[in-house]
Amino acid sequence: MADERGGSGRLSLLLDQFDMAREAAELRLAGLGDEEFRWEPVPGCWSVRRRSEATTPRAYGPGEWVLDKGAADIPHSEYAGVAQEVADGMSVEKVARDWDVSVERVREVLAHTGPLEPDEAPVTTIAWRLGHLHTGVAGGWEWTFGERRRDPRLLVDFTPSAELAVARFWEDVDRWRDSVATVTEEQLDTVGFSQYPYASDSDNAYVEVLWAGNLEFIHHMSEIALLRDLWRARFTGA
Repeated sequence: MADERGGSGRLSLLLDQFDMAREAAELRLAGLGDEEFRWEPVPGCWSVRRRSEATTPRAYGPGEWVLDKGAADIPHSEYAGVAQEVADGMSVEKVARDWDVSVERVREVLAHTGPLEPDEAPVTTIAWRLGHLHTGVAGGWEWTFGERRRDPRLLVDFTPSAELAVARFWEDVDRWRDSVATVTEEQLDTVGFSQYPYASDSDNAYVEVLWAGNLEFIHHMSEIALLRDLWRARFTGA
């Protein structure tokens, strides 16, 4: 079934879901100030920082301001997924390339038995979460509809200005959404239609990539909304 956008039923459903989530996100981002944008509610947060002040080993960005990123590893929550990929025929070498870790680290994951400790994920600022999403949107467009050659980590000029960061983000979101709206039924089912290098896009049909992208957008925007609530209430608690 097609709608006024001319998309298929699956595409229309995914775009409608994204549009509703975006509408809510735009309301929740309204009035965001610079101090709140980079507020670190606990010590050791990941954020957007000047390159000279970066403390994480793989912080990235093309300019003066970079997005924190830790050392490459396979989190405990992904052990089962890695084992399934190898069981389905993916080589240990490819898994290592996908995760940017050594082959020995992948073999260590595959050999693990017994219970796993919960992953210790860093707390991240609104600036980090928006920058992370922006990297995915800009990279997703480049490696699906663009030239498929530029490093996604160098596509977003990060900034400490909340207003500028939000404006740049929505500009790239609009470009991505306009392109997605043109995708055909055949392209939705094409494995590798997106070649985004820092995810499993190339191994999945594009409809699955879009579904995962919606999930990523919704959960990070929910986290941003909670951080805004905590910022507003930070001096009113017991």
